[in-house]
Amino acid sequence: MAITQKQPAHLRQGRDAENRACEHLGRHGLTLIERNYRTPFGEIDLIMQHQQTVVFVEVRYRRSQEYGAPAETIDLRKQAKLRATAAHYLQRHKSAARKPCRFDVVAVSGGAHEERIQWLQNAF
Repeated sequence: MAITQKQPAHLRQGRDAENRACEHLGRHGLTLIERNYRTPFGEIDLIMQHQQTVVFVEVRYRRSQEYGAPAETIDLRKQAKLRATAAHYLQRHKSAARKPCRFDVVAVSGGAHEERIQWLQNAF
């Protein structure tokens, strides 16, 4: 019999926020290409296509904005990791490398009754 471990709350909340972000972007015409693309440089939460553009999406979740908005947590170091990870993806997916690219941020905040989703296109 396999023993199942319960996923920690913060990981579950992050996964749920990614799901909601993906659904939100889908309603706005984006199509999911890949989820949680991992490299030695870091991870990109969602890789999507918007018309002819490849969109690398960083999803940030905070239950409260008491200590700042979710999007404010993406500092220059994190941006560099995202760029390096995107370059890795583009080197391995030649058809994507021939398309325009951008980096978007989806900031999810609040609880189930007061959730707010903010989509920042061309965030950096």
